[in-house]
Amino acid sequence: MRKGRFSSFAAVLVVAAIMIFVGFGTAQAEGEYPKSPISMIVTYSPGGATDFQARIVTMMAGDEKYLGQPIVIINKPGAGGQVGWNWCVQKAPKDGYTMLSYNVPHFIAQSIVFKTKYNINTFAPVANWGADPAVLIVGKDSPFNSVQDLLDYAKKNPGKVTVSGAGLYVGHHIAFLQLSKAAGVKMTYIPEKGGVPAMQSVIAGKVKAGFNNLSDAFRNQDRLKILGIADLERNDFLPDVKTFKEMDIDIDDSSVNFRGVAFPEGVSEDIIKKASDVFPKMFNDKKTLKKMKASGSPVRVMTRDQVIKMWQERQVYLEDLLKDLKKK
Repeated sequence: MRKGRFSSFAAVLVVAAIMIFVGFGTAQAEGEYPKSPISMIVTYSPGGATDFQARIVTMMAGDEKYLGQPIVIINKPGAGGQVGWNWCVQKAPKDGYTMLSYNVPHFIAQSIVFKTKYNINTFAPVANWGADPAVLIVGKDSPFNSVQDLLDYAKKNPGKVTVSGAGLYVGHHIAFLQLSKAAGVKMTYIPEKGGVPAMQSVIAGKVKAGFNNLSDAFRNQDRLKILGIADLERNDFLPDVKTFKEMDIDIDDSSVNFRGVAFPEGVSEDIIKKASDVFPKMFNDKKTLKKMKASGSPVRVMTRDQVIKMWQERQVYLEDLLKDLKKK
């Protein structure tokens, strides 16, 4: 009997020792994180604003005062970001070595309208790096010199004004829906496979107008006319461009593109915490801020807690907004 009790007690000790060893090993591994380069999934095309900015804000990752390891950008574009974000939920490893860039309102709006695999609960936010308003643009040779010119033409030619954007239910699409509703005109939205092809369609004259990122428009302003900005106030990068509000057109900041980084759900809390401590500091690095400013890329650094709050607020707001707009 005593032998049986001793054997049972010994077995318990062995199991406990194994658990302690495994736990120690995991904690040690996470404490050393990262030990190799990290991949970051960008769900839009190379050269677009999200890709362009992601490369800038992660360029200091290899510095020992931040991660001590580089971040490698991997593009998985398609369906306005849906291809990449669905992949992150379904196939991305949960070991902390695969991150993703998020775009709000894009992924939240898509999760409301479509049957996506992702929503605000399937990603673990780390930090936000920017907030890029949507702007209404036309080609340099376009006959339209103002928003009113475009709307007057649209009223006389219902459905014939084609407007490009980076996909369905991304910020550009939401700005388009808001403009159509506020102005009471019928226009046709052309969803492209990202901001770059959407911009090229405008420059080449394949569409009559487009909504695109302020940062992309800023870099291409020698080939464009920028007619209006969908935000609550003018932007320092384009101080002469009026907001739609200033033109008495009821468009708010719902389409402003918040960009940041997150992990797929299931990554260790210790890894998320470490990344959440490091990334805001890295985004605020002087070299990073200087390069972002030179490229016309608006910066808005937010911590993990601030991003969680922003996601929750946008979820509620977009549910109400899209309930009405998606029918238009």
